Amino acid sequence: MTFYLVVLSVVLVLAAAGWGYFTLQNTLNQPLRITVADTLEVPPGSTPASVFAGLENRGVIERAAWVRRYWQWRMPDTILQVGEYRLEPGMQVRGLLGALQRGEVAQRSITLVEGWNFSQFRDALARAERLQQTLPRDWSNEQVAAELELSEPHPEGLFFPDTYLYTLGMSDRDILRRAHQRMQQVLAEVWEQRAEDLPISTPYEALILASIIEKETGVPHERGEIAGVFTRRLRIGMRLQTDPTVIYGMGENWQGKIRRNDLRRPTPYNTYTIDGLPPTPIAMPGRDSLLAAVNPKPGRSLYFVARGDGSHVFSETLQQHNRAVRHYQILNRATNYRSSPPPAESSASGETP
Repeated sequence: MTFYLVVLSVVLVLAAAGWGYFTLQNTLNQPLRITVADTLEVPPGSTPASVFAGLENRGVIERAAWVRRYWQWRMPDTILQVGEYRLEPGMQVRGLLGALQRGEVAQRSITLVEGWNFSQFRDALARAERLQQTLPRDWSNEQVAAELELSEPHPEGLFFPDTYLYTLGMSDRDILRRAHQRMQQVLAEVWEQRAEDLPISTPYEALILASIIEKETGVPHERGEIAGVFTRRLRIGMRLQTDPTVIYGMGENWQGKIRRNDLRRPTPYNTYTIDGLPPTPIAMPGRDSLLAAVNPKPGRSLYFVARGDGSHVFSETLQQHNRAVRHYQILNRATNYRSSPPPAESSASGETP
């Protein structure tokens, strides 16, 4: 009798084990019950039990308790990473567990563009999908700089323009801190490559000059030549007289056009009325503009005027420059007359206000 009980017990144990193995395999191989791509959000404080129970409540999986036990058995030391996980039709629970184990959280991106100012950076951050907003929109730029404990009281120019990836749970502060660290790194690298005998003495001055170069041209091969004009002007004590600084100093008063009164109106940024560089950068320069600022192209030109197509004509003397200004002003007026809408007004660096 005892023998039969032992055999029966063994059979029952084997049957239970077989049933358990069969159920576990069916649980792991079950496809997610979705017909279109979806996401699984794992917020801070989540546990595997709460995540799997939540999926079962949504009708995405069955037997969440089995999934939880499998996680505890096979992945006891795995940290459940916060974020979003992509769920695709046809994905099995086994594949989802692998993604959770590897922390394959979905990433989004935000692009901060070369030549943008800090206010434009903040606008882009505010529009970024699923990025936590922790810096109040009514805070001034200086308040944001203080909150982030930046090296300068004014944040302009301190963030490197680039594309930054982020995941669920990250904030505007995270992006700005990464962009700030990146700018510090790039600026230090560029400063080490500077030419000798520059009229600028600090990396921050190079950043200011690079921001002006960035705003003056979108033609890559001209950056070095424009840097050369500004470098020679600084060296001989000649005012920079560059329109982008005037526009920046006008702030909200800028309405798309510079008038002669604007060139004469003193602001800390009006390089028609101040000597040397403005007090801060006026935009976020990229690496090429930074390199141009510390390695200006040699030459003798002291003036340049926009052709109207994004490029410039460079002149060594004021007489040559004024002829070029008159020529392109007449040309642009004719173009404006024939075109609708008219193109943006061109800048004439060095034009006497």
